[in-house]
Formats: sequence, structure tokens, C-alpha cells
Amino acid sequence: MTQCSELEVARMLPLVSEQRRQQALSYKHLFGQYCCLKSYEMLMELLASTSCTPHHTPLFNYNEYGQPSLDGGPYFSISHSKHAIAVAISNNPIGIDIEAVRNVQASLVEKTMNAEERSLIADSENMNLAFTRLWTKKEAYLKMKGTGIIADLKTTLEDMDPTKVVIDTLEYIDKGYVLSLAHASVDTDGLS
Repeated sequence: MTQCSELEVARMLPLVSEQRRQQALSYKHLFGQYCCLKSYEMLMELLASTSCTPHHTPLFNYNEYGQPSLDGGPYFSISHSKHAIAVAISNNPIGIDIEAVRNVQASLVEKTMNAEERSLIADSENMNLAFTRLWTKKEAYLKMKGTGIIADLKTTLEDMDPTKVVIDTLEYIDKGYVLSLAHASVDTDGLS
């Protein structure tokens, strides 16, 4: 990933829509501005590498939960964390989450995980990794649904229909992060 710098942010600002520029500049910290712009640049590169290239500078629409979509474009999902940005596109609903593995507070585990998940975390060799794995799965699934984090996180994965949704998780232990991608299973006609 190109290094986050004021020079890199200045380079990307004129390359994005006014809407995205304003969103990037709304971040108080340079890293937030950089991730907002870089993820947009990555999305445009992915679209250009497919037949989904927009004929205009794409504008984002937002649903009632703040979930972005592209006018006439494919489904997409964006996530960033500490030293990584992830972008995915698909013809079907999709959600991606990437998180740095960090020390997790017991209160957060209690607030976001059900009894079975808390047991998995407690019994694991690396509790922080186990928590991050579950967290990214939950967030990727909620992004795919288009709601984001609005409900009780303890039931998120319990409520998911495994015949309609697949969650792939990759662990980059040496780089210190976990990525989960939620997408419709091949046999699914649609999601409810």
C-alpha cells in the first residue's frame, strides 16, 4: 500500500468526485482522509479491470443505514484498518471487513459475543485473534445485509442462514490482521 502522507492525499483529491472529496476532508486525521481516498481509488481500479467501468465519475447513494452503493454499478464493500485497506465488488450483495488484531477488552467480548462465541475465544490459543476472526465475520455479514452494526451483535451469526451466505476468512498473522468476506452462496437466488 502506498504510504499515507499529505502529498499522497493531495495527489488523490482532484481525482475523485466532489462528493467523495468532501467525505474525505470531513475526516479530522490524515489517515482517515487517506483511507477514504485510497479505497475509492482501489474501487475504481477494480471496476476498470471488469466490465463494470462506469461511464462517469460514480456517485454514491446511501441507504437508510448509511450503506453506500453505486448508481447502476455492482455491489461493493470497503473496509480499512491500521495498515490495510480491503475492497470487493460483486454482482450480488457482498460485505468485507478487515481488522488489526489487537488486545481486546473483556467488556467488549461480553457486549458483542454470545456464550458459545465467548467460550471459543476463552478456549483459543490466541484470544485476540479469535475475537478478531468473529468480529470480522459479523461486520462483513452486516455490511452484506446493508445494515451495518445496528442490532444486538451477539445474535448476528446465529441469525445468518448458512445455505444463503458464505463467509470466507483469511488471517494474515505476520501482518497482524484478519479479513472476512461475506457473499451469497452459489445456490442462492437472493437474500432476505
